[in-house]
Amino acid sequence: MGTQKVTAPLVFAITIAAIGSFQFGYNTGVINAPETIIKDFINYTMEEKSDNPPTTVFLTTLWSLSVAIFSIGGMIGSFSVGLFVNRFGRRNSMLIVNLLAITGGCLMGFCKIAQSVEMLILGRLVIGLFCGLCTGFVPMYIGEIAPTALRGAFGTLNQLGIVIGILVAQVFGLKVILGTEELWPVLLGFTILPAILQSAALPFCPESPRFLLINKKEEENAKKILQRLWGTQDVAQDIQEMKDESARMAQEKQVTLLELFRVRSYRQPLMISIILQLSQQLSGINAVFYYSTGIFEDAGVKEPIYATIGAGVVNTIFTVVSLFLVERAGRRTLHMIGLGGMAACSILMTVSLLLKDAYKWMSFVCIGAILVFVAFFEIGPGPIPWFIVAELFSQGPRPAAMAVAGCSNWTSNFLVGLLFPSAAFYLGAYVFIIFTGFLVIFLVFTFFKVPETRGRTFEEITRAFEGQAQGANRAEKGPIVEMNSIQPVKETDTNV
Repeated sequence: MGTQKVTAPLVFAITIAAIGSFQFGYNTGVINAPETIIKDFINYTMEEKSDNPPTTVFLTTLWSLSVAIFSIGGMIGSFSVGLFVNRFGRRNSMLIVNLLAITGGCLMGFCKIAQSVEMLILGRLVIGLFCGLCTGFVPMYIGEIAPTALRGAFGTLNQLGIVIGILVAQVFGLKVILGTEELWPVLLGFTILPAILQSAALPFCPESPRFLLINKKEEENAKKILQRLWGTQDVAQDIQEMKDESARMAQEKQVTLLELFRVRSYRQPLMISIILQLSQQLSGINAVFYYSTGIFEDAGVKEPIYATIGAGVVNTIFTVVSLFLVERAGRRTLHMIGLGGMAACSILMTVSLLLKDAYKWMSFVCIGAILVFVAFFEIGPGPIPWFIVAELFSQGPRPAAMAVAGCSNWTSNFLVGLLFPSAAFYLGAYVFIIFTGFLVIFLVFTFFKVPETRGRTFEEITRAFEGQAQGANRAEKGPIVEMNSIQPVKETDTNV
């Protein structure tokens, strides 16, 4: 490979794709700020439609459904990724599903005018479908157009889009902006604007060259796109790697979801992908944000919402830090550092929460632990699970693998949201001990099972897992350390 440059077309394509990640983050965080106002809307609307006033249990159920149905939509959407990307391509799939974002945004934006709780719930379901699909499309597209030496750094931009979306939702949800009784439908319907922006810009972005060459057999077109994206004429080695992968795919039948679980060479990377997604959702990050407002109040912060936004800023800053570290330290190392740091902070949070009533200064210790916990999350478990899945699989099984991994992420997210309030009620501060246990388990798993993919081509990574599967057939065990013994491709100069 020649000298790889960070070119304007590459940055443009990845930035436009990351709007999908922004949408996921925005729609995850947007429902929290206007919670009380939306509950009042549900109460008033149901009273108008019924002779008898609705019960508290019924209202709580409708509110919970409005929140949880987003995750249900995400689970369905993430599982449908393969249906789109194999038929329409990566770029065109992102373009098509913006129709869902616009539809969902309109349903939520006009639900107050129509006095329809059903429109609100249906809108959240549709936008969940859209976000579930985006969690598969975006990391896959970025991973396939980024140069090997920069794949991790650009892959982190997916998570950066998510955290910026959450932060914008928190800021827009302030009462001085859109978090009011009159403007909350605008807050929910704002998701239409990024969808329109992305739809207008995507036609100017190239299709994934890997998709064009391997799936469509358009070698010349793929070569031209690589040369334009990477700013070099010397892409022969990369084209040859894709052709080799294409030849191997031609000898295999199409990889279905069932094939992923049946074929031994897919089994280990699939297990790694699922466990890494679980390590993100079961790390306790959602629990920390759940507790943060009350902790900031106890510490004497008069407007805890601004302190929570401050935690969101820390979220964003350390995602940028991870962007610069991931190609130097490696995925595996950063993930272990993140998990270890979070485990230490969760123990500190448990101790400080138990002692904050006896010692006032313990509230400030807890605030510090929260901010450091968030920082460690964005160094490892935040960004890495999203893009490493695309690295562990070749072109054939990649869409199905992204669907399974994405669905496991959304499912665990849904279960945490469903079960955490009850766990927090019964266990109090001790709930973080559960997350500490998960973090330690995930740290041990990462140390023994997760390979380092930095600087390795998709072909090299696939061959390593196939070699292990063949060794396992002979000896019934294939140690993952063989993967880490593979020498990465020679580092190339990277110019901006």
